[in-house]
Amino acid sequence: MELKGKPVADYIKGETILEIEKLKQNNIVPKLAIIRLGDNPDDISYEKSILKYCETVGVEVDIHLKGAEILTKELVQLIERLNQDVLVHGILLFRPLPKQLDISIIANSISLDKDVDCMNKNNLLPIFLSKDGNYAPSTARGVMELLAYYDIELTGKNVVVLNRSEVVGKPLAMMLLNENATVTICHSKTEKLEEITKRADIVVTALGKAKLLDERYFNEKAIVIDVGMSLDDYNKISGDVDYDKVYHKVNAITPVPGGVGRITTSVLIKQLINNIKG
Repeated sequence: MELKGKPVADYIKGETILEIEKLKQNNIVPKLAIIRLGDNPDDISYEKSILKYCETVGVEVDIHLKGAEILTKELVQLIERLNQDVLVHGILLFRPLPKQLDISIIANSISLDKDVDCMNKNNLLPIFLSKDGNYAPSTARGVMELLAYYDIELTGKNVVVLNRSEVVGKPLAMMLLNENATVTICHSKTEKLEEITKRADIVVTALGKAKLLDERYFNEKAIVIDVGMSLDDYNKISGDVDYDKVYHKVNAITPVPGGVGRITTSVLIKQLINNIKG
């Protein structure tokens, strides 16, 4: 079974459009401010997809382009201006940041009520305290939205997450725990990875290593959620999983492209709208 992201994204989009129409009846026009540093092709591609999506649902977008050499102080000053702008409802800063920047200072300078991608530690905190918050990192929440849409049971299931970042792995692990899954976090240094993943009911991978995982890493009942995206040896977009080798073995799998990546923008704008309506 193929777990496509488009039906999930379309469902979220439909709900979001209804909420935006209600806001506009009250003379509220949702606005997202995007901060892009430099000309990273991945950031530009993501920016284009957000612009296209927002145009279709009726959300305004302001782009703030700065050089990759920007200093922490300058970036914080821009963020503070956007925090104070009452017409801006959400701030999205593309990551990863250039190495000269202090991510902890920058992330925590984003206002809690405009932090649509959950960079501020105080927005992450509710996830780790098993509480509902307005925001979650959009990729992690995208995985949870996909699992919910396809009615994939989490209670008591053995879930392996291949990522330990604060953007995906750690918050996702907490969100899965909050749904009563038993979670194991692995990463690029984990030993005997094949043995661990092969015992799992669900494997979520976000390592960014094209076709790293073949059919040996999974059992026949496994559900595979591939968040990774990179170029393979033929310069084609690929997930962490060798899809052609794994698809016919496992119970269900997300394609790349066309899986979780299709959902993240929908989640991002949903979080923007949900926070505006309170």
